[in-house]
Formats: sequence, C-alpha cells, structure tokens
Amino acid sequence: MQHITDMEAGDLEAKTKDGQVTVLTVQDIMALLPHRYPMLMLDRMEEMEGEERAVGIKNVTHAEPWFQGHFPNYPVMPGVFLIEAMAQTAAALVAHHRGFSAEESVVYFMGVDKARFRAPVLPGDQLRIEVLRLKTRASVWRYRGIARVRGQVVAEAEYMAMHHRKAEAESQP
Repeated sequence: MQHITDMEAGDLEAKTKDGQVTVLTVQDIMALLPHRYPMLMLDRMEEMEGEERAVGIKNVTHAEPWFQGHFPNYPVMPGVFLIEAMAQTAAALVAHHRGFSAEESVVYFMGVDKARFRAPVLPGDQLRIEVLRLKTRASVWRYRGIARVRGQVVAEAEYMAMHHRKAEAESQP
C-alpha cells in the first residue's frame, strides 16, 4: 500500500491497492457525508481496508469556530468534536465501501461508550484517527476509534451508528 508520506506533494488523488481505493480527498468525503464546514471533521481518509479499518485526518487550525469560546486564552478542541471526528471517519468508510452517497443516505449516531480524553488537541495539531470495526448487525455498526497527535493517544472511544436511506428517514415520525 502506498502511504501518504510516500506520495509527491499535492498528489491527493484516490490511490488504489488491488483495485481498492485507499485514500480519499475532502471532496470525496463530502460526496459520502452530508456534513459541511464547520461540522465536517475530516480532511482526508487513508489506509482504507473494506469497512474493517481506516485512518481519518483532521488538520486542526486556529480558525476553527469553537476556539473563540473554548477557551479564548487557551484554545482546546472540545472532546465532543473528537468523538464526532471518529464517528465521521467510520461513517465515511462504511459509506464508501457500501456505495452510499450523501444525497441519498444519512447516518445516525446511536451511542458512545468507553470515551477517554488523554491530552488536549490544540491549533496546529493534526489528528490521525484510526477506526476499527468491532461488530456489524444489519444497518448498525460498532467501531472503536483512537485519535492521535504526533503518535500520542489524545482520545479513544467505542461508538455505534445506523444507516438510513433518506427516503426511509423522512417517512419516519
């Protein structure tokens, strides 16, 4: 597999291994997820392996809107956004693997367990979010996410999500 560090600068097109896409750009991710700025928490996906595992990348900048109030003199990325980034990484992985699109599908966050926050995430950090599938039952997935900055674990959690086609979701009360 070709790793992002092995690519030439500016070469963020989807790369393949044995016919499988292993890297997605932010444009690819936006085709899979309905999230948009400021709620889109992914800039790139790497090392995609079916729906078993992937790595999501989030470049944390000083311009993130939450830093104005969390905290003005010591900006720290809120833990709920770390969990959201993990969930989006898994959702994009499943959507890509199963051929779902943002136009026709929605993923609902169902629960989070075993969440732990180990270190603050600051402007200028790059989050590397590894997700590992734990279980799948019908349209419900359970993943474990581990977020790292410079190799150090900053957050981890297990979470569940459910996929719905938008037509099904809109007909529900």
